[in-house]
Amino acid sequence: MIGGLVLLFFLGWVFCRLFIWQPHEPLYRLLKALEDTAMFWGSGVVLLGVFLLTYRSISKPLDYLDEVIEAAEELAHPADTPIRLSPPLESIQDELNIVREGALRSAMYAKEAEQRKNDLIVYLAHDLKTPLTSVIGYLSLLRDEPQISPEMRAKYTGIALEKAERLEALINEFFEITRFNLTQLSLRLEEVNLTRLLEQVTFEFQPILAEKGLSLSLQFTPDVILACDPEKLERVFDNLLRNAVNYSNPNTPIGVTMLKEKDAVIVSVENQGRTIPQDKLDQIFEQFFRLDSSRSSSSGGAGLGLAIAKEIVERHNGIIRAQSAKERITFTVTLPLTQPRSS
Repeated sequence: MIGGLVLLFFLGWVFCRLFIWQPHEPLYRLLKALEDTAMFWGSGVVLLGVFLLTYRSISKPLDYLDEVIEAAEELAHPADTPIRLSPPLESIQDELNIVREGALRSAMYAKEAEQRKNDLIVYLAHDLKTPLTSVIGYLSLLRDEPQISPEMRAKYTGIALEKAERLEALINEFFEITRFNLTQLSLRLEEVNLTRLLEQVTFEFQPILAEKGLSLSLQFTPDVILACDPEKLERVFDNLLRNAVNYSNPNTPIGVTMLKEKDAVIVSVENQGRTIPQDKLDQIFEQFFRLDSSRSSSSGGAGLGLAIAKEIVERHNGIIRAQSAKERITFTVTLPLTQPRSS
């Protein structure tokens, strides 16, 4: 800036010397006054320029800072439109938009989970009324008809018992929702023979399998010892087997394998049933997600079984995955053989 002013002054001086100026000319007197006070006006112009440049250099970053602060405040209530900043702030703009998109996704997932939970509670509340009405109806018949035949009495009693058991299962689902939301899973680790644990879990499913015409195909590595919480892992395998029973085609086998590798043990549960679309496979471990969204809950539960199984497996530093193709569904649990982190 100073160099430009000096150059401008020199060019003006050279230009003015091209002419002969008479003392009586007004322009001469003006130029003479400027020449005599050149130092004063030059210093003033320099100081003014320095002030303007300083103000510019300070105010521009402050403007950028105001932009960033305003954009950051938008993240509290992110909009669908992306954040736009000045070109020099493009990298910050990209980072803020990544945060914004993450916040939008989190809000969407939370909203979807809340909606699924609310829908599930409505369904369960509706289904609670149905077995309760049946129980009251059949017990009223038994009370009001003292001369009823033993056969009919046994039939009505059996139906009332079945509906009461269903009512108990639905109430347990309400407790399941409450426990999952209000408590955290903690592990009590001990050395466990995982092979025997799986044998016990699968054996307990024999009556249910026989009732639905299903069979078990087992392949276990013998005497695999794992440091784990046996009650929690039993729940994982129970949930996976129950899921396989609920969604298997009639008269088909359910395969359960457990293989020991160098530093991990892999347990797989495979059944034959309707292929699960990829979009539902991506959601299958989410809370309150039910593969069958119909109102009937006779086969589906609270939509927490797989979500809880995933949390238990991850607490053991393991991984659980789901695959489905060509009418086969496979859940694979990989657990490290090393001591998991206690929690």
